[in-house]
This record gives sequence, C-alpha cells and structure tokens, in this order.
Amino acid sequence: MANIEMGLDTFGDVTVDGDGRMQSQARVLRDVVTEAELADRVGIDFFGVGEHHRPDFAISAPEVLLGAIAGRTERIHLGTSVTVLSSDDPIRVYQRFSTLNAVSNGRAEVILGRGSFTESSPLFGYSLDDYERLFEEKLAIFAAIRDADQTGEPARWKGTIRPPLDGVRVSPRVENAPLTTWVGVGGSPQSVVRAARYRFPLTLAIIGGDPRRFLPYVELYWQSLAKAGSPVLPVAIHSPGHVADTDAAAREQLWPAYEVMRNRIGSERGWPRTSRGEFDHEIASGSLYVGSPETVARKIAATVRALGVSRFDLKYSAGTLRHELMLRSIELYCREVMPRVRSLLSEATSRPEVVSNSPVPNSTNV
Repeated sequence: MANIEMGLDTFGDVTVDGDGRMQSQARVLRDVVTEAELADRVGIDFFGVGEHHRPDFAISAPEVLLGAIAGRTERIHLGTSVTVLSSDDPIRVYQRFSTLNAVSNGRAEVILGRGSFTESSPLFGYSLDDYERLFEEKLAIFAAIRDADQTGEPARWKGTIRPPLDGVRVSPRVENAPLTTWVGVGGSPQSVVRAARYRFPLTLAIIGGDPRRFLPYVELYWQSLAKAGSPVLPVAIHSPGHVADTDAAAREQLWPAYEVMRNRIGSERGWPRTSRGEFDHEIASGSLYVGSPETVARKIAATVRALGVSRFDLKYSAGTLRHELMLRSIELYCREVMPRVRSLLSEATSRPEVVSNSPVPNSTNV
C-alpha cells in the first residue's frame, strides 16, 4: 500500500477572482492547464478532468483540454473523471483516447461512467428512459474494441442501440495496449458487478458520508472478479477536499465556495440547505478531506487502509474556490500529503482481509 497512486481531479468549476468577480469559462480552462503543469512539476501521479455540460463547470470537451495539458507536461497520467459514455459514441471515445495516448507517450487513461448529472442526455438527443440500456450496451462496445485492439483481432458486437459491429478495426491502435480504462461508480451494486464482468478497474466516487460504508462495494467487486475468473484489478477512490497550511485556514478558505456549490446543486435535487455544522461534520467523519497536510494525510491513509484501494484521487476544485488557493492546495498535496500518506501506509503490514458480511446498500446512484 505504500506504493499507492495519488491523483487530482477537477471539473473545471467556474471560479471567482480576488475581488469576487466570476471568471469566464475560457479563463477557467486556461487555469486548469496551469494547475496541471504545477501538478506535473511537484510529482502527482494522475490528473483527471471531469466532463459536464452546465454553466457552473467549464470542461465539456475533456480530451481537447487533456491534449493541451499533454503538450505542457512530461510525466503525469492524464484522464477523465468521468467521460459520460451513455451520451457519447464509444468508438469515437476510444479513438480520442488512443490519440491522446499517442501524443502523450502512453500517459492516457479514461474513466467511463454515466455521470452525476443528466444534462448531456437531452443535449445530445437521448432519452433518459434509455439511461440504463445506453450505458450497458455502449460499455460493451467499448470493451469489445479494447479487447480487439489488444489482441489485434477485429471487433464484433451485437445489440439494440445501433447496427452490429461485424469485424471492424478501430484506428489509431493503442501502443502497448490495453488502454487504461476504469469504470466510475457512485453507489450502484449493479454498476460494480458490470465493471467486474467487463474486467475494468473500478473507481468509486465517494462524495459524502463515512467512506467505510463503501467496503461492501469493494468486496462485491473482488467477489465478482473471482466469479468471472479474472485476476484482482485496481480499485480507486475519488473524493473532494482542500489542503492549506493549517486546519483552520483550509476550512475558512473552502467553506464559502462549498456552501454556494452545495446549495446550488441541492436546490436542483430537493435537498435541504447545508450548514456550517454539516460541513464540519463531513470533514471530521465523512468524505471531505480538508485541513493541514498532516490532517489530510492521516485521513487519506485511514480510508485507504479501511478499503484496501490502490489509488486515491482528490477533487481539489470546489465551486468558486479561487485559482490561487487551488494552486497552493496542489503544492501541499503533492509535496507534503503524498509522502506522508505513503509513510503512514508503510507502517501497515498488509491489506485488510475481506471478511465483512455487511450487505451492499441498495442505491440508484451511478
């Protein structure tokens, strides 16, 4: 576990400047490139950008942004968090990421999912009534292409959402295939089993509550892999957070931006307004990784030990949180949190045994 990979994620949240004025989406996109450059210099393992199609997030074409980042970085792996596969074409997604993999010298990854918002479905002409079927069949198409690219054989697939693939070859091929591909899951047991069925590594989006409640999902994934005759594959976590020089500074910097973002999204979903008490409780015992480098490192290490995962990605952007504060958070995360996490994990002698018989929660989240 001491060799755990550690990454950073952003959705390109639209921020404010030092005077509180909203930045343009174009400025935010340029700032994300700068943030990725810093992450590369200070030693992050992975940098992910999420796809959204709404005014409060600037990133709607992640592969284009990742291509720009690839040209200005040298070592970090670059991917999405997530690509909304249900409203895209899986062949085009594969082509875009195989192209990114080529121009970045093998640093491309993709996390496939359905996303936590639904704006892309009507935007691209899809019905939400087909939400489940579209993702299921498009993931099967992507898996068929990935497997064919690895073996050199043509891809074949048959389903209901498009004409069959009957011996097609997709270009460009991936050097050193397979393309690193994860499936992102937010709380659906069916999605966990599906990721195992197609032998994709699993990324769990844990954005609230005690992260240990996700242990049944990890266990279900490993059990499903075993039933499929697959070797153990990696499991990653994506969770929000912010690092500053002290615990108090981190909370005071994040809270105003977090409150606006949480209440905006909550109003769309019928949630009650948040409070400072709820925010502080989520930091203390939930899935907000906020504080000094020592505080955040201890919390990450505890989560990694509890769930036995092999990668932790911190969503470092949060609503209107200023670019300058995010840059400082990135630097502290890479220079101080990452080595401290690895030091703490090196003290653990082994990964926890999978012995829990706790039931998998019944959830409809993706």
